[in-house]
Amino acid sequence: MAKILGIQILGVLFGFFMMYYTFLQYKRREFTIKEYSFWFVFWGAFVAVTLFPQVLDPILTTLNIGRTLDLFIIGGFLFIVFIVFYTYTLVRKNQKKLEEVVRNIAIKRK
Repeated sequence: MAKILGIQILGVLFGFFMMYYTFLQYKRREFTIKEYSFWFVFWGAFVAVTLFPQVLDPILTTLNIGRTLDLFIIGGFLFIVFIVFYTYTLVRKNQKKLEEVVRNIAIKRK
């Protein structure tokens, strides 16, 4: 059995913290049961992959990536780019709606 590295311990602690935080969000009724279930399973999978990174070896071989950490870094970078783009599109939609509301209010007051 492989020795557990310090980064794995941090990953497991982070995963468990996020599972707990997800639970708190659900109890505060900020997450629906579907959202809670998705995130809880996601963080559970995160903990499992952190403890047993060798399950990703077939993916690493297929993509010709040397280390599991490299896969996480690439995946994290792609995720951040996606989230930034998604957030930008939401902000633009809200900006257009706000402009429409302000325009309507201005027309009604005049």
